[in-house]
Amino acid sequence: MTTTLLRTADELHARVRHGRRVVVMTMGALHEGHATLIRTAREIAGAEGEVVVTVFVNPLQFGRGEDLDRYPRTLDADLKIAEAAGADVVFAPSADEVYPGGEPQVRISAGPMGERLEGAFRPGHFDGMLTVVGKLLHLTRPDVALYGQKDAQQLALIRRMVRDLNFGVEIVGVPTVREDDGLALSSRNRFLSADERRTALALSQALFAGRDRHAAQEALRARAREVPATRARAEALSAIGESRAAADAHAVAKATPAGTSGPAAVRCVARLVLEEAARLQPPLALDYLGLVDPSDFTEIPDDFTGEAVLAVAARVGSTRLIDNIPLTFGAAS
Repeated sequence: MTTTLLRTADELHARVRHGRRVVVMTMGALHEGHATLIRTAREIAGAEGEVVVTVFVNPLQFGRGEDLDRYPRTLDADLKIAEAAGADVVFAPSADEVYPGGEPQVRISAGPMGERLEGAFRPGHFDGMLTVVGKLLHLTRPDVALYGQKDAQQLALIRRMVRDLNFGVEIVGVPTVREDDGLALSSRNRFLSADERRTALALSQALFAGRDRHAAQEALRARAREVPATRARAEALSAIGESRAAADAHAVAKATPAGTSGPAAVRCVARLVLEEAARLQPPLALDYLGLVDPSDFTEIPDDFTGEAVLAVAARVGSTRLIDNIPLTFGAAS
């Protein structure tokens, strides 16, 4: 398969379409995470459909002092990766093509969800992101658009925009791709020195510690429900707790305060890992750790049941990284 490079929407619209058009939006500097998105798009599009990869570094979503000029531009390499993953088209428009009248005076507002977590640390970021996503959806006219779950808040906002504004496109989230050491793949990883990378591993390690603590709690609840309501119940539960605690000691690494359970315990375990990383050289500078409801990115209460997202953002040296994992909190027994 030969991938075609197009620069204008008119060129893209002139293509004869057969089957569904599936779009993967990127800012370039493609890596295996993007390749996974493209391969998934190829599966969804099928042999008759079309996969379009957009490459556009959007100036609207970079705030003052952020790394717009530093962001890598590697179009030749991007074309090779896109082609190998199965893309039919790489659509790499200029800023004038996307914003023909200069910066748009009318923009899409992310609303209250866009002011939480990432939005609190990057004011206006999500307004700029939704504006360019909205424009690229209009310019590419897809049936399906894919986004990575590593940017969980971005994905949630895109889904909300598409639903609220009747875009008529299906949005598909694709799980985060990680390197062998657990670090989530990111175009910014290339900026990390060897020492900085070792510190940066605390992001995924904190998430995994929270996940393991949560899994241990859920396992205890499940085992407890299996114990018959007899006189021996208390003794059986005690034995289960002792053996499970021993088995989980290595994964959790730190004991949480007495009486801490549920979301509070997940937050506590994850924060302990991040606090240790703050004492490393170079240190990790935490922006936020949140355990949130993915429908609106508000912090979940301790009696929460359902889907949740454990999300973290931090800086190591001059590089800012984000990561998250999904969790499900079951109903209490």
